[in-house]
Amino acid sequence: MKKLGILLMAIVLGTTVSMAQRGGQNFTPEESAKRTTETLKEKLGLKADQEKQVYDLSLADAKKMSEFRKGMQGGDREGMRAKFTKMREDTSKEMKKILTEDQYVKYEKYLEERRANRGQRGGGNR
Repeated sequence: MKKLGILLMAIVLGTTVSMAQRGGQNFTPEESAKRTTETLKEKLGLKADQEKQVYDLSLADAKKMSEFRKGMQGGDREGMRAKFTKMREDTSKEMKKILTEDQYVKYEKYLEERRANRGQRGGGNR
């Protein structure tokens, strides 16, 4: 009976650790920008010059986000939320300059879908 209990605990612990590792992936700003650019290239049909501009914008955003997170350690969540909101607004303005009208409509739709899916991930106490 003890062996069964230990085996069960090992399975639960292993599952918990593997789920935490998948959910807690920390990408470098470069990796994050590359992933974002690839996704937008696929979703929006970016041209080569747009792809470069989107990558540059995404890289700058990822670096800012990384700095914000470092500064947030035990800090003011509402203040950080305001910074993130401002950054998203600025990014949208820049994206509007890069994308065609049709691409921008698709971009906004993509962002809405991401927001809707974020609520379904079960992010705990967010």
